[in-house]
Amino acid sequence: MNLDHSYATQLGDLGALTKPLSVANPQLIEVNHTLREALQLPASWFTQSSIMSMLFGNTSSLTKHSFAQKYGGHQFGGWNPDLGDGRGLLLGEAKDQQGTPWDLHLKGAGPTPYSRFADGRAVLRSTLREYLASEALHHMGIPTSRALCLITSDEPVYREKQEKAAMMIRVSQSHIRFGHFEYFYHNGELDKLEKLFDYCFERHFSDCLQAESPHLAMLEKIVTDTATLIAKWQAFGFNHGVMNTDNMSIHGITFDFGPYAFLDDFDPKFVCNHSDHQGRYAFEQQPGIGLWNLNALAHAFTPYLSIEQIKSALSQYEPRLMAEFSQLMRQKLGLYENNHTTAELVNRWLDLVSQDKRDYHISFRLLCDIDEQGAHPKLVDHFIQREAAQAWLTQYQQAIRAQGTDTQERQAQMRKVNPAYVLRNYQAQLAIDAAEQGDFTHFRMLLQVLQQPFESKPEYAEFAKPPPDWGKHMEISCSS
Repeated sequence: MNLDHSYATQLGDLGALTKPLSVANPQLIEVNHTLREALQLPASWFTQSSIMSMLFGNTSSLTKHSFAQKYGGHQFGGWNPDLGDGRGLLLGEAKDQQGTPWDLHLKGAGPTPYSRFADGRAVLRSTLREYLASEALHHMGIPTSRALCLITSDEPVYREKQEKAAMMIRVSQSHIRFGHFEYFYHNGELDKLEKLFDYCFERHFSDCLQAESPHLAMLEKIVTDTATLIAKWQAFGFNHGVMNTDNMSIHGITFDFGPYAFLDDFDPKFVCNHSDHQGRYAFEQQPGIGLWNLNALAHAFTPYLSIEQIKSALSQYEPRLMAEFSQLMRQKLGLYENNHTTAELVNRWLDLVSQDKRDYHISFRLLCDIDEQGAHPKLVDHFIQREAAQAWLTQYQQAIRAQGTDTQERQAQMRKVNPAYVLRNYQAQLAIDAAEQGDFTHFRMLLQVLQQPFESKPEYAEFAKPPPDWGKHMEISCSS
């Protein structure tokens, strides 16, 4: 089977051909066979001997055009032109059964021209976290890149401490970031910027070519897709942690996992990245940062669009985000009418959970058991402000009675949008601790649980529990 290599062949001057560098004693640990089959990739590729030969051998269709991309980005609000694929390589594109191309990207591939004297490696800790989180988000219905396979090694690398190097093949519609457009615009290389636009229109935004202004249609698409993504993050309690523009995908997907976290106790000001001293990427700041990043991207559209056109495109962000978030929250509460009463119930519920610092996911899951009549002491006892909880419950029961919907049907629908299991950071850490000792049992069990997040099972009860106190206060850094 041959892969396409369109980015390397069509945009070869926007990066550099680079071969992966092998690690000490590489071992293929995990393969996402469901994803592999969807991409029509041969099972024969994903054996220990085959994958190592294809990645590190002298001749291979997998690395024939392996390519490091060049881009820049705004990091914590400041422009940095010295970015690029410092530890990752595009391997090529596979096609699914519908003929849609998907990038294969090797993370932890070794030094590239953009490594800036770094080792070009990923650590086992970070690859496990990305593998778990991307599968968790995907199966919750949140757009994301995904992990295809995981490779470990005995090679030591140094971050805050000595760790082991690992690699992961990641899958995405493309690996083009906001920072690609920013770099060639701010660097004054408008010929390369135009080549990048042409490539994106051909490969990823072909529908926009039918519009009166293809560039406007493309910007509008990126704006609304980004708004939809961040609305899902907010509704499902996901904090990305490092929303630099080089970590933002043009496809509106969760991309470049680092110090992420799913909320435990609901604190809108929660900051999962211990390097984010100002709280720029706090949970409640994500919607605003999304718009800030889109403004940064929009500068690259100024050679093609007027200021009024750009403002018009950006103005679609907030209404799309609010509409998507409102709809998701109504679904999570089983409220079908979009009116003042339901909006008030949603806001009062979030205030109650926030003020009492209750677990975000457990609180929503408790709601799935509420019916239209009678007392529900389990829900009321869940809160410190029991009187406020009872007052809210009374109004909520009135609202669901007024809907006249079947109780069991409503509860079943609520359980489809309120996960019983999310990826708690402490559970990820338990998997990492065991894996660093060569035991991947907990990692695989977590994968199995996270691939069925909405279906409560007795044998998974341990994964539905709130974290211990130490698990709520873990420090997660960008190097993770």
